Amino acid sequence: MGIAKLVGVILVVILSGMRNGAYGLSMSYYIMSCPLADLIVKNTVNRALRSDPTLAAGLIRMHFHDCFLQGCDASVLIDSTKDNTAEKDSPANLSLRGYEIIDDAKQQLEQQCPGVVSCADIVAMAARDAVFFAGGPVYEIPKGRKDGRISKIEDTRNLPPPFFNTSQLITMFAQHGFSAQEMVALSGAHTLGVARCSSFKFRLSNFDSTHDTDPTLDSNFAKTLSKTCSAGDNAEQTFDATRNSFDNDYFNELTRSFGVLFSDQTLYASARTRSIVNAYAMNQARFFLDFQQAMVKMGLLDVKEGSNGEVRENCRKVN
Repeated sequence: MGIAKLVGVILVVILSGMRNGAYGLSMSYYIMSCPLADLIVKNTVNRALRSDPTLAAGLIRMHFHDCFLQGCDASVLIDSTKDNTAEKDSPANLSLRGYEIIDDAKQQLEQQCPGVVSCADIVAMAARDAVFFAGGPVYEIPKGRKDGRISKIEDTRNLPPPFFNTSQLITMFAQHGFSAQEMVALSGAHTLGVARCSSFKFRLSNFDSTHDTDPTLDSNFAKTLSKTCSAGDNAEQTFDATRNSFDNDYFNELTRSFGVLFSDQTLYASARTRSIVNAYAMNQARFFLDFQQAMVKMGLLDVKEGSNGEVRENCRKVN
């Protein structure tokens, strides 16, 4: 058993003892009320990823975008109404995918144990399972989150944009209690998925008053990105060569100045985080360990419990 897997098991054992612990969450939260909850979500994610492995990136991104705004409360799932434009319709969230997986799992859970399992817990469990089925580290999460009742497009301004530099990223993540190392580890989720041209094309021409092209970008790779963008703003570029495999290739690409987003490459360009990127590029087990710990921590951001939230019957709308 590799060191990351071993530590993952140890982490599971430690967290399994949590009862009414941090934020009122517990590993055994559903053991009596809905004992098959984890299995139902895991099997649903597995089926979906067997059919379309690219959905793994969407599920992990969905969890991050949910937790970073008002906490892990599934507000990202709420549909817009005529009186309110919700988070999911923000330009920052239009690339999110996997909503149908959450709906599928929720429908099965409502049949098994109506009104018990929150959408927020489903999103967190689905992200965990997406990491695992993509070949990433094993980790477990406490449950008991409640669903929020508010979702507003203006809140998405608090998501980290692709043009942020390292200092800005460190400051934004610190507001949520994350260290610079945890920020870099979480950025490693970009080992899965793609970026759209609209999020990186500013690096390719008229970058600043001194440079036409972003100087942190490899010149040959800049040509690759330009070719991608020739197909339009929605054209997709993979973050690394193993789009659907959770590994440390993303960090190796950064050491070659092949980061797709400015907010990716800045992690290596900055002396404040370069050593962390190098460490993860050289040691995948270390990355896996730090990533799983950061994901567990992220899943605890501003969780709602008791009367502060609800268990939605339909993840797309409040009760």
